[in-house]
Amino acid sequence: MSKNSMNIDLFKYRRFSSSEIIVGNTPIGGNNPIRLQSMTNKSTMDTIGCVTQAKLIIAAGGEIVRLTTQGLKEARNLKEINIALRSDNIMTPLVADVHFNPAVADVAALYAEKVRINPGNYVDPARTFKHLEYTNNEYEAELKRIRDRFTPFLKICKDNNTAIRIGVNHGSLSDRIMCRYGNTPQGMVESCMEFLRICIDEDFKNVIISIKASNTVIMVKSVRLLLATMIAENIFFPIHLGVTEAGQGEDGRVKSAVGIGALLADGIGDTIRVSLSEAPEKEIPVAALIRDYITSRSNHSYIPAVPAKEFNYLNPERRHSNAVGKIGGLNPPVVIGNLTCEKLETQSINVLPDEELADIYYCGENPNAYSSGKFLMLDYPIWKKQNNLQNSYPVFVSFGDNFNPTEVDSCQAGVKFLFVNYMAMTSCVVDLIRRNPEIVIISQSNHVNRLGEHRAIAHTLMAQNIYNPLLIFQHYNETDINSLRIKAATDCGVLLIDGLTDGLFLINMNPVINHTDVERVSFSILQATRSRITRTEYISCPGCGRTLFNLEETISNVKSATNHLKGLKIAIMGCIVNGPGEMADADYGYVGAGRGKISLYRGKECIKKNLPEESAVESLLELINSDIIKITK
Repeated sequence: MSKNSMNIDLFKYRRFSSSEIIVGNTPIGGNNPIRLQSMTNKSTMDTIGCVTQAKLIIAAGGEIVRLTTQGLKEARNLKEINIALRSDNIMTPLVADVHFNPAVADVAALYAEKVRINPGNYVDPARTFKHLEYTNNEYEAELKRIRDRFTPFLKICKDNNTAIRIGVNHGSLSDRIMCRYGNTPQGMVESCMEFLRICIDEDFKNVIISIKASNTVIMVKSVRLLLATMIAENIFFPIHLGVTEAGQGEDGRVKSAVGIGALLADGIGDTIRVSLSEAPEKEIPVAALIRDYITSRSNHSYIPAVPAKEFNYLNPERRHSNAVGKIGGLNPPVVIGNLTCEKLETQSINVLPDEELADIYYCGENPNAYSSGKFLMLDYPIWKKQNNLQNSYPVFVSFGDNFNPTEVDSCQAGVKFLFVNYMAMTSCVVDLIRRNPEIVIISQSNHVNRLGEHRAIAHTLMAQNIYNPLLIFQHYNETDINSLRIKAATDCGVLLIDGLTDGLFLINMNPVINHTDVERVSFSILQATRSRITRTEYISCPGCGRTLFNLEETISNVKSATNHLKGLKIAIMGCIVNGPGEMADADYGYVGAGRGKISLYRGKECIKKNLPEESAVESLLELINSDIIKITK
């Protein structure tokens, strides 16, 4: 498949034109707004609890409510939940979430406006992680078995005007798919397309699709590949977006904004769900902010840029750059801190762990920020006046009346920083950069679609065969740290996933958010894009009616016991549905196995089964520590 076959405009925000489907009384796709949804975490047998929680989701702005439907009795009770909401004149559509049992999907289609089925476990048996060899004839026989079971379900949905979601999860691909395609974006896409092609053959069009992962890079690549595959087959069904098991707090918000924002920014996505390990109604404001921040770019002014021929949208690689100092080349992306308005003192920079101190601090013209103990960036006139202050580098601005290219050429610093603006990136500026390989470029934009201009600079450098490192500068004026997290992650995540930047330089103009919090946001974005790991990563599900323990409390306990362990990935799962599969990407897993019972995993291998919940966190820490001791011996 051609790397540029999707006709995505990298420099202009516009919604991708999908077909319109109807879920209950809610149209999705086409020219309709991007819909927001969440999922209850009460037992679906708890009618009052589910109705109450659905109302909270709807009051927060949710337009679709999903409920776990693990058995026939839960599927039948959807009728009571539906009646209770409709009797209060609430017409928000309900979605049944079905795993492992196609008979449950048949019943749920009678009482819900949409049924989500998971291709990884709809007909295929639960994952055993065994390598099985299939001949082509055997593989085709398995596909026929799926068709024979799936087609009657589609007829039930047709007869009841029930929509379906074909929802693929990275953590629950079937053994059959895994053995032929591996745990890859290609496998996730094929898992979806097998079912989607049956829908096409049966003329069933009320379909929405999703491909999710806890790894934002895999999630973005998989959805892009899915869209490219649909376009190649002349299919345009709407797409639901989400980063599964995103977690809670800062991590959950940043990971969600990175993954969902990267796709929405290119016009991909018709509904979204932010999967936080928190109360379901708390997901909606986060989803709304991501959506509204992206769609505010609509009808922006034209950015006259052309994609570089070497850029592969479906499988991007990090742009080649030559290292300048410790920036660019094979170095991990750097973080630039801002100290233009405060004194650089020991207590002001040690708020963060040592691993998350900024690599360099920009001081501008602020003499109070000078310190020989940190690498500093100073505006060129100040740098020159200070007679090449130790551990300091000059900063030039390539746009404005005072720009003098001769000063850049004559400056003898080993590292120079140059702010550039795409619309002011003339041939003179390009030639200047080419003459000075020690320049680190800082991309700055005031455009409504800043992502478009940052991309334009990166693609210009690639097309011109210029290999200077490139940093992304983003300035905000937020009064709320969560807004800053979500907007910065939405802006910067896709640039890191696409390999277009060698570091981040974030500034928040409002002093209510201090510089260490802004730096932490930068490191969170690098962590969420797997660009630079500086802390433990927690992969935790949002919980649902299958969860048999207090998820938020458990996550807090696991974090308290393990957050000193840097670089590990620890999964905390309420049940087994996605547990082992998602934990294939994690080092350790803590999974609900029954009421009050926990199983512990190393990778996808179950090490201890059915531990009492009261001692499970301690047992997890013992397992991790024992492995660390073995490694260090």
